[in-house]
Amino acid sequence: MTDHGIEFPAFRLHVVPAVLALASPSWQRDVWLRPEEFEDLDYVVTVLFDDFCDADDPAPWLGKSLRTEDEAELMKELGEVYSTVQEEVGRGAPDEVYLDAPAWSDVIAVAGRLAQMMVTNDLKAAELLHERLAIPHRQRLAEGASTAG
Repeated sequence: MTDHGIEFPAFRLHVVPAVLALASPSWQRDVWLRPEEFEDLDYVVTVLFDDFCDADDPAPWLGKSLRTEDEAELMKELGEVYSTVQEEVGRGAPDEVYLDAPAWSDVIAVAGRLAQMMVTNDLKAAELLHERLAIPHRQRLAEGASTAG
């Protein structure tokens, strides 16, 4: 699995939380169904389908807001299961109707797998960056130890 990096890190900062929200039934009920909250299903869909990715066709977002081909494949699957629910309940249905739809559990399941993958990939990328940045420090420590004796 090749990590293509992220050209637009700010985009990823929107995509990952949106996927996490789709993976969390308790978040959906606690936040989306409260009118005073900013986030709702429409916001999450806008992030994932319009503004920072295209869950219907995520391949062009590889290296932009998606790191790997596996992420793109799961994002496409998420787009498909979401579209199935949308066709079932109707595009303008309230969030609660989406959450009560029989196929909504498929959205949660795919989003859960994608969220786990995205967070894992981000942690791996952070670890690699940390290792790269730490190499000069380790070299200086090693050089200092060899001259100290």
